[in-house]
Parts: sequence; C-alpha cells; structure tokens
Amino acid sequence: MIDVRLEAYKIILKVISKNIFSDKLLHQMTKKINQAGERSDLLYVLVKGVIKMSGNLEYIASLYTDPKLYSNTNMKIKILLYMGLYQLIYCDYIPEHASVFETVSIAKKMYGEKVAKFINAILRKYIRQDKIEYPTDVLDRFSTQYSFPKEIIEKWIMYWGEENTKKLCIYFNQSPQLHIRINTCATSKKRLIDYLLRRDILVVESEASENILITDQARDVLNEISFSEGYFSIQDSSAALVVELLNPELNETILDFFAAPGGKATYIAELMNNTGEITAIDKFPNKIKKLKRSIERLQITNMKLHVNDAFKFGPIAPAYDKVLLDVPCSGWGVFQKKAELRWQKNQDMKELIKLQKKSLEHGAKFLRPGGILVYSTCTLNKEENEKQIENFLTRNPDFTLESAKLFIPKEYTEDRYLKTLPFKHNSDGAFAARMKKKI
Repeated sequence: MIDVRLEAYKIILKVISKNIFSDKLLHQMTKKINQAGERSDLLYVLVKGVIKMSGNLEYIASLYTDPKLYSNTNMKIKILLYMGLYQLIYCDYIPEHASVFETVSIAKKMYGEKVAKFINAILRKYIRQDKIEYPTDVLDRFSTQYSFPKEIIEKWIMYWGEENTKKLCIYFNQSPQLHIRINTCATSKKRLIDYLLRRDILVVESEASENILITDQARDVLNEISFSEGYFSIQDSSAALVVELLNPELNETILDFFAAPGGKATYIAELMNNTGEITAIDKFPNKIKKLKRSIERLQITNMKLHVNDAFKFGPIAPAYDKVLLDVPCSGWGVFQKKAELRWQKNQDMKELIKLQKKSLEHGAKFLRPGGILVYSTCTLNKEENEKQIENFLTRNPDFTLESAKLFIPKEYTEDRYLKTLPFKHNSDGAFAARMKKKI
C-alpha cells in the first residue's frame, strides 16, 4: 500500500528546495497510485495546498516554539510541520488525531524519535490554542494570513485597494473549478451538457464565453472518454476570451508565437472550422509534442507546427492576417492553479518585460496591412500589460488599439482592453489588447 502522505511530503520537499513546479511529479505519482488501485485525491490536496499556504503555515509554526530554535530548523522538518498544520487547519474531513499521528509517523520513520517528538509537541500546541493572532500592519497581515510575498500584496493594494486585494487573495487560495471548452467542430453545447448530465457530471454555462462550461467535478471530467475522443478541451474562460478577441475567421492565415501547449491555438482552429492555416511556433520540443497530441485528439487539420525560437522564425514577411502573441509573463493571474508560482524566486521582471517588448516588435513585422495583432498575458501586473501596449503604440503609430467591447462581453473589458479579475469574473486573471495595422 502506498503511503500517500509520505509521497506528498517527498514532492513538496523537492518543489520547495529546488524551486520547481509540482505538476510533473504529481502526474507521475498519481499514475502509480491509480495503478495500485488507490485514490490520489489527498496527494493533490496536500501538495498544492501546502505549497500554496506555506507562508501562512510558516508563520503559524513559528508561534509555537522558540524563535531562535525555529529559525535554525531544517526545511525538511519544517515541511512536515506544514503538512500536519495544513491538515489540522484546512482539512475538516480528516480527524485531528489522524493528522497528528500520520505526520508524527513520517517524522519518526524519516528522522527519528527526537524529531517526531518535536513535531508532535507543536501540532498539539496548535490544537490547544484558541485563535491565531496575525500582525496588525496590513502588508504583514495579508502576507502571512493569505500566504503571498509582501511585494505582490503591496502592488495589488496600490492597484485595487485593501478590500479587493483581500478578495483576490481569498479567491486564489480556493480550490479551482474546471473550465471545459466545447469542441464546436465535433458537438454542440446542448449535446455535451446532456451527455455529461447522463454521466452524473453537473456543469454550468460560463457567462464569459458561449463555448465554455464550468464544473466542480474535475476528476470525473478528466477521466471521461468523451475527452479522449475530442469532444472538449480544458481551457479557462479567460484564455478562451483572448481567442474570441482575436476573432479568427474562415480561411485566414494566423501566426501563433509561443503556441504550446496549444489551448489557444486549438481553439483558433475550431473557430475557423479547420479552414485557412495556423502556424504554431514554440521552441520547446516537449511542449510541441503535447500540442501535436491535442491536434490529433481534436482532429485538427489546418495547423502547421514548428519547433523554433520565435525570434529566429522566418523569413519575415508581412503576410499574415492575424498574429497572436501570448507572451511569457509573471503569471500573477494563475496563482489559484499554479501553487508554486507565487514563491518563484527565479523570475527577472526586467528581463521578462524586455522579452515582451521584443515579442511585440517582432510579431508585428509578420502582419499584412490591415492585419490584427493580439497581445495577451495571464498576469495582473500593469507593467507587463497596459504599459507594454502604451509604449508599443507610441513606437508604432501605424497600429491602433481596437476596443475589446466589439468582440467580447463588455463585463470582461476595461479601457478598451480585455481584463479579467479572478474574484470578479470567476476565472484566471488575463489581459489582452487587439491592435490593427493601418492599410
């Protein structure tokens, strides 16, 4: 029998100590657990939850021991504390005694009796406490209580104020719903809803996009044969809106830089009903392989794949009707789904902004006169969003910004841009701008 808590601990330790993402490790271990005929739900809950809330758990753990002793505690032991506290605080369905016993058992197995007693003492102190007292300073309180770096909280308060920042933090710390994109080339909304209902899968229609359904039953949906047969894909409604802002039309030629893993590229193909031609470029071979599997699953026939650096793709010719630049970004809009991203220490914001600027200049060169350029990110950082577009339009007076309201519901727009705010729109945070090249 596989010890799911122990395997979760090993993954969390790797992710935090090596500053990497958990998805690949989770996928590999889930496969083993499923093959053993066991359920993997707790693995996901612990890994994603502990990583997401590690700032909060660190603060709480530090309250129940000597500050000097705790500051010198090895991260391997701290993560065990995080796991035990996470179960006690956030997993109401797990009895307190089980949360403590299982965590202490791992501590004893991995590090011996002394460490096990230390873990046991802190977890039991937490159980006996009445209430956690958080710092009175807003930045410190939000950072510790909601588990975010201070610099991000500070910027959000500057953008939206304290109340909306609090709502944003709470949204990001909830479990995500699954957004399903209907493959309109293979089925209709009604047929897919009826089919899923017969399978006891409940969905609601998205207010953002006609082609998106939303469900809480992620596990059931992902195991559905109708997914493998290409009747739907998994795509957040905010990402679907970016494609709808691009407004692909039949028989167009469209260039998608940074295309893999391909959610937007495949939606473009579906809206074009497999007509015209999509050129999809990405420099990572493994990501292009994923995109290739998607186009086979969805039976897409109008897409050409290129493993290439976007900046080396050529020859440059102003020949495309539309260009999509879904650029690398800080990812502040997807903190709900990417637990590790809020803690990533290897992001160089200045370099990211330079790359985005370079992408805009390069991508624009491929557009024919009268063509459309869409720039998009999955971040809430204005330096990567509005400021990039304002600067691009200043440098390139032959481009004009078109109003997003003409292409998508106005509730998802602001100042002519597509802008989604997670707690307001029940989606990831996204930004996009649609620009037209003068004839």
